[in-house]
Amino acid sequence: MPVMDGLEATRRIRQLSKGQSVPIIAMTANAFADDRERCLKAGMNDFVAKPVDPEMLFGRILACLGGV
Repeated sequence: MPVMDGLEATRRIRQLSKGQSVPIIAMTANAFADDRERCLKAGMNDFVAKPVDPEMLFGRILACLGGV
């Protein structure tokens, strides 16, 4: 992202009054365990490595939405 990365965007969203209820899933080519840990520590709900399997991604989205 040109102005800030996803980690900083997540931190800022989480600081908003209703930011804790926003589902955030990282989608990144950085698939190492420490990358996942940084995303989760920043406040993301989940982490998906590229290339993305659509069915897996949809399952993660549904899980973040409470299985709607």
